[in-house]
Amino acid sequence: MGDDRRQRRLVVDAGTTWLWSHRQKRGCDGVRRDALTLHRDGARVRFVFRAGAPDSGHWTTEGGHWYEGCVGDDRGNLLNLREPGAVRALVEEAGRRAPLPGPGGRPVELDGWQLFPAVVAADDD
Repeated sequence: MGDDRRQRRLVVDAGTTWLWSHRQKRGCDGVRRDALTLHRDGARVRFVFRAGAPDSGHWTTEGGHWYEGCVGDDRGNLLNLREPGAVRALVEEAGRRAPLPGPGGRPVELDGWQLFPAVVAADDD
């Protein structure tokens, strides 16, 4: 398995390069979450996927090693947060909805579940 703390490079275009990493952790509220964090010139964007209640239709690996780094729904859709294509799709979808922070911008935390349906639908195309 790879090192989740390693930062990887995502080149969006000639002027935009993000460094990104994936982590699983338990929040202060005790709920497990998968977090995808991107950094660029002092700006930070974090996509957070919180583990859902059993009837929420959302699931994460919740600290297990089975499909580590994947999030999914009860319709069989799966998104691997350790794959560059998934990271790019999240960045593109978030950018379509609102501008992502530029150099030195304020940190942004986004609910990954709000972007999930559009990202997995785009992957089906």
